[in-house]
Formats: sequence, structure tokens, C-alpha cells
Amino acid sequence: MMAARSSRRVPLVLCPGVLYDATLWAAQARDLADIADVRIADFPTQSTIRAMAESVALMAPPQFALAGLSMGGYVAQEVMRLAPERVLCLALLDTSARADDEGARVRRRDLIALAGRGRFRGVTPRMLPLLIHTDRLDDAPLTDAVTAMAESVGRDAFLRQQEAVMARVDGREDLAAITCPTLILCGRDDQLTPADLHLEMAAAIPHADVVMFGGCGHLSPLERPGATTAALRQWLAVGAGA
Repeated sequence: MMAARSSRRVPLVLCPGVLYDATLWAAQARDLADIADVRIADFPTQSTIRAMAESVALMAPPQFALAGLSMGGYVAQEVMRLAPERVLCLALLDTSARADDEGARVRRRDLIALAGRGRFRGVTPRMLPLLIHTDRLDDAPLTDAVTAMAESVGRDAFLRQQEAVMARVDGREDLAAITCPTLILCGRDDQLTPADLHLEMAAAIPHADVVMFGGCGHLSPLERPGATTAALRQWLAVGAGA
């Protein structure tokens, strides 16, 4: 049953992924402002997932709702290991609890090598077919937003973030310890973190709900902003009493 809406705004920390910044969450930050005090994490200098999680813990109030996409989901899971008592509710978007397999590590090393050869501008065009649904590759506002974020975050942060992601722990055994209300959300056509990885997380977390969007890839907040915002609103209402 949905909780009654409170007059207070719930502190909500949103964590972006590799090469993403606040633009990733622009629609959600705007459209949830009536019920949430939105704070968007930034990871330009940290070189480990743990350091990113510690930065979230420092920027957040004593208790808060927490959502993360892709690398941001790895950070959110690390926050749950670091300070679970502070998190009112958790949302994991287009992410995984697993460590990289060899195929993912090879892909990341190739991108790191490409950037290291001074061809950082070539990284995003190469990644776009993995990031968004194939039907959206000609959507200039969407692809321009993804490219602009990459340019804003920059090469050095990209290299640090990729190294951090490759070194992350496998967190599957920790999922059962997550006791707060949890939303698992993804694009049904996510190629980087496929739907079955989200079902795996949901099966292991005691109080998890799953939302999947058809015709959507890895960047659900950008590809399906209205639907993502609606799912997060429902999650906040139930999990944090917003």
C-alpha cells in the first residue's frame, strides 16, 4: 500500500555512470523536485568505487534515498556496504552486482587504449550503440547529450572511472543484506547490463521491485525520462514516505 505523502522533501542522491554528469538526471531532478531534495554526485577525481562511495556518504545528510545508474549503481551498492543504516531506500538502474567478466575487461582496456592514444573523442561514437537503443541512434538531441557529457567529464576522469569499475568487487553475496525497499530498473534492451542481471539482483534482495522498459537501452533516465521519473516517484513514495 502506498504511504501517505509527507510535506517534507526527501533527500535523494543520484549517482551517474562512467562519462555521465548531472545531465543524465536532468529530467528526474526537475520533475521530482516537489517531493525530493535532489543532490547529484560527481566522480571526476576518485579512482576507486570505495572512494566514490565515501564521497557520497560525505555529501549526503544522515538519512537519504539513493539511486545509481551503471557505475553509479556499483557506487550505490558500495554505500550499502559502507553505511546501510543511512539509506532509506535504494534504486539500482541499468547496473549489475557482478564484477566484470573477461569480455567486459577487454572492452574497457580497448577504450582506455583508444583514449590513451589521444583519441578520446572517438570513445563515445564507438560506445553509443551499446549505450542507447538502436532505434535512437539517429536521435540527435539524445546522442548530442551523451556526447556532450563525455566531453564535459573528460579523458582523465574517464580513465580513472574505467580503472575503478574494472577493479570493483563482486557484490552478489552482499545483496541479501540489503533490507531497505529497493527498485531495480533497466531498459529491456540494455546491452551492457542485460535484463537477466537485474532479475538476478531482484531475486537476491529481500524487498525488491523490478521495472523494465521496452525499446530502451542502458540510459533509461535519458531514453525514457518520463517513465523513469514515474518509477522513481512511486519508489520514493513507498520507500521514503515522500
